[in-house]
Amino acid sequence: MNKTNSNLIVCASVIAFASLCSGLISCRNSSTPSVDYSGWSTYAGSKDGIRYSSNEQINIENVSKLQVAWTYCSGDKDTANRTQIQCNPIMVDGILYGTTPRVKLFALNAGTGKQKWIFDPATEDTSARKNPSAFFKVTRGVVFWQDEKGANRRIIYSVGSRTYAINAEDGTPVRSFGQNGYIDLTKNIDREPGTYNPYLSNTTPGIIYKNLIIMGMRLSEDADAAPGDIRAFDVLTGELRWKFHTIPHPGEKGYETWPDKEAWKKLGAANNWAGMALDEKRGIVYVPTGSVGGDFYGGIRKGQNLYANSLLALDALTGEYIWHYQTVHHDLWDRDLPANPNLVTVNHKGKMIDAVAQITKQGFVFLFDRTNGEPLFPIEEKSFPASDLPGEEAWPTQPIPVLPEPFARQSFGPEDITDRTQDAHQEMMEKFKKVKYREMFTPPSKESSWIFPGFDGGGEWGGAAVDPASSILYINSSELPWALTMVDKIKGDNTTLKGLGQTNYGKYCIACHGPELKGNGSSFPSLVEIGKKYNEEQIMNLLGSGRNMMPAFKQIAESDKKALVAFLLKSSSKSFALKGNSASTRESASMTTNPEQKHSILDDVPYTMTGYNRFLDKDGYPGIKPPWGTLNAVDLNSGKLLWKVPLGEYPELIQKGIPATGTECYGGPLVTKGGLVFIAASKDAKMHAFDKNTGKLLWQFHLPVPGYATPATYFIDGKQYVVIACGGGKIGSKSGDQYIAFTLPD
Repeated sequence: MNKTNSNLIVCASVIAFASLCSGLISCRNSSTPSVDYSGWSTYAGSKDGIRYSSNEQINIENVSKLQVAWTYCSGDKDTANRTQIQCNPIMVDGILYGTTPRVKLFALNAGTGKQKWIFDPATEDTSARKNPSAFFKVTRGVVFWQDEKGANRRIIYSVGSRTYAINAEDGTPVRSFGQNGYIDLTKNIDREPGTYNPYLSNTTPGIIYKNLIIMGMRLSEDADAAPGDIRAFDVLTGELRWKFHTIPHPGEKGYETWPDKEAWKKLGAANNWAGMALDEKRGIVYVPTGSVGGDFYGGIRKGQNLYANSLLALDALTGEYIWHYQTVHHDLWDRDLPANPNLVTVNHKGKMIDAVAQITKQGFVFLFDRTNGEPLFPIEEKSFPASDLPGEEAWPTQPIPVLPEPFARQSFGPEDITDRTQDAHQEMMEKFKKVKYREMFTPPSKESSWIFPGFDGGGEWGGAAVDPASSILYINSSELPWALTMVDKIKGDNTTLKGLGQTNYGKYCIACHGPELKGNGSSFPSLVEIGKKYNEEQIMNLLGSGRNMMPAFKQIAESDKKALVAFLLKSSSKSFALKGNSASTRESASMTTNPEQKHSILDDVPYTMTGYNRFLDKDGYPGIKPPWGTLNAVDLNSGKLLWKVPLGEYPELIQKGIPATGTECYGGPLVTKGGLVFIAASKDAKMHAFDKNTGKLLWQFHLPVPGYATPATYFIDGKQYVVIACGGGKIGSKSGDQYIAFTLPD
């Protein structure tokens, strides 16, 4: 029969420890934060990004009585296309602002859920109006701004590469802003057009400082990514006010660290897609960045790669550099910093210090003095293996914090293979043995290596919550290994239409959809039978517009797109694996096309990965022992992990006597003065409330689809509300289009 897993026993032990400490935690909570945290007018609740609310009407004693106050349905869901809502809504003066699966912007009465107005970006973007999939985008929130008198009130929000200014009163575009109501983020890029992939989108909202909107952007993950500069725009006019180059230009600090002095002309990314935090009093904005493109091969970008994978502190008014810390050198594992940092004041060695905490996909928390970037706890530069891929030069060391303690497991060995059933254990042990490298930060190899925590964390874009009274950080974590395997880049015979399409598939698609077109789950769907779902025109539209997390491929020439589409449709009917340059893949001479293609930096990358491969058994469960998803409390004063509990469950496993395992999770927590941590995030479509002192589950509610978003809370008309976006869509979940608000009965 099934055994109670030792990791779950550890969870229970940590809860017991937390119970002993709860008196101390409650004591620290008795202090009152100096900042007003009673509202939720900004993404993550406040500009310091801590997802905290001082509201305490809903508390440990009465949370079990929560009930649905209202439900808002946008009517925008598209289950067939796996639409999502990842939005953390904001509330200003009784109005709730958020987005739908088709990224329409709405304003609701925050007490009743009644719609006040809705703005549809399709009415403004005539170029994409004929292609509805162009508006299956991901946006995680919006920004509110008003002038000093409160007469001019705007919502700033992004749809793909357009950032709109919308009148907060009536939902109409502010025509004096930018180009008749929007700014085009693809403009003001310091590179020659045609030298980079023009795909650019904004997923996480920017942050307001005075009359500036400071913004990051999502870019291609490949070597041809656009530059990931941090930019600030005038919130009134939309004009560019400052720019910080994350790959330094000549004469800029950090330029001297690049062996290739032309790197800034050729390379891109090192972008901020995860959000920011602002110390408004000091005028400092804290910006986490991702890796330089492409993600898994760095032979074209030798060196440490500043300012990729770094926490940057910039002057919010001018964009001038203040300090930085790089959390991964020469990233080869897609270890982007995944969420906004948290600004908090900690008691460190008896002294109160204004600090900034940054979570990572690796399950680490880096903690720095906010003013100068000095680590508050030791960070060791540890040695890791060299690369065995010709041309690659992995950085010899990586920074590992001694404290705070990790919130995710850091190793994955044979002893960790699932024991859910004997068959599952045997199946996954065989898969495990096929991957040679198991040590963290082992460079990508043709012999495969484990990424654990996985590509999506550990920590992810949902971010962390921090109680400012106790300086305790709350963070959810997925604990699922992913396999990374490199192969020689596939090239077809470019003198044939099919061969050219094969080359383009190997260049643009194989990393997500795999060498056999089979994909990996709903996030990376199979293309084997794509012809049964889409025709040629529809696939061409998808390549041009993107959908959800799939980028647009606007940089691909029309003839190359047609060759790729022809290859996909031909391949889907025959369902065959790619065979490189073998004769079996060649078409007749009658299908020849122009073999001359414009050189791209992608042509200089000799390897690609075989896809994002989760370690799942044949029944869809993780091949590692539980917990598979957790909620954690980390004391930033001492650096100690206080408690860890499973987040989510599989009802069918519970019925078999297996304790709650946790599930893969997306979306973050919020913490309240009322002693609660609210979080949805889990695959089982539950909304949860936990005791923040002990991790005890106090209340849960079954949502119509999973809430892969971060909840918000606010107080209006004498009542506290908690609201969550229920969009589903990820990791095989059904899509939805609802926002659900909870409150206490009258």
